[in-house]
Amino acid sequence: MRLIQLLDDAGAARVGVVDVQGSQVRLLDGVDSTYALATLAIQSGRSLDAQAATHHGETRLEYAALLAQERVLTPLHHPDPAHCRVTGTGLTHLGSAAARDAMHQNLKQKAEAGALTDSMRIFQWGVEGGMPQGDTPGAQPEWFYKGDGSIVAAPGQALASPDFALDGGEEPELVGLYLIGPDGTPHRLGFAIGNEFSDHVTERQNYLYLAHSKLRACAVGPELRTGELPADLRGSSRIRRGERVLWEKPFLTGEANMCHSLANLEYHHFKYAAHRRPGDVHLHFFGTATLSFADDVRAQPGDVFEIELPALGAPLRNPLRSVAGGFALHGVRPL
Repeated sequence: MRLIQLLDDAGAARVGVVDVQGSQVRLLDGVDSTYALATLAIQSGRSLDAQAATHHGETRLEYAALLAQERVLTPLHHPDPAHCRVTGTGLTHLGSAAARDAMHQNLKQKAEAGALTDSMRIFQWGVEGGMPQGDTPGAQPEWFYKGDGSIVAAPGQALASPDFALDGGEEPELVGLYLIGPDGTPHRLGFAIGNEFSDHVTERQNYLYLAHSKLRACAVGPELRTGELPADLRGSSRIRRGERVLWEKPFLTGEANMCHSLANLEYHHFKYAAHRRPGDVHLHFFGTATLSFADDVRAQPGDVFEIELPALGAPLRNPLRSVAGGFALHGVRPL
């Protein structure tokens, strides 16, 4: 099922189901958010699909018009943004299947020469132990925090890059969307397209600046796809500057193109009790292997990031905008 959150013709928040053709959205009755729908599903012991079926509505709207009018919201949010955690895991993707053997050989040669960086060592651990069998957890991935729900841009909204940033670049990724149940059990509602958006110049200065580079805006949506995913997901990431495509590249995701299973990444995120607080929402980015920054492309304000992953519905588009950081040296007031 393909779920979206949107503003109806009266400007009220609603939940809708996108039809198979991707042309129309049928509004659900009796729920005004995916959060409310999922809460009812958990309470009733139903799947999200089954719960949505109990809210069948008759009103239909044109999907293309909703997107063009920027009436499509992020597919999941918490009523209080402070109770939405936006996080991610890196060094999780293998790259193309054709390069896999060569990459493994390169890792082996560097390991034998003692030349592995900390990043490559963590990546190697994932290659060797990120797909656990049975009930024993696999290798830990790299993990990072991006912010709370206030940093998430809806489809079409600008990704705000603070004026102290050294760069603002896209990261096309798969995102897991979760709600923590009353007993502390994480419930995966589904998956969405994400633009994890980071400051790669800051990160390149020193890897210990990774945490700083990730504290930026991000975008998720337009759709939430319920159910299991295909193992092999293929999409395209591009940057548009005016009428032309500045940069474009295919990208791969899904477990067939990763060195960690989704279950292993979920375990290492939710093993912390603080990440299982009842009622909280989690948006978790699963990593990527494709960046325009790696091709020496630098996005400018006004450029539009476009991430297309057909298995997850309509593309995610967001322009880049520079904004004031809003804080200055000596801005802390003693009491």
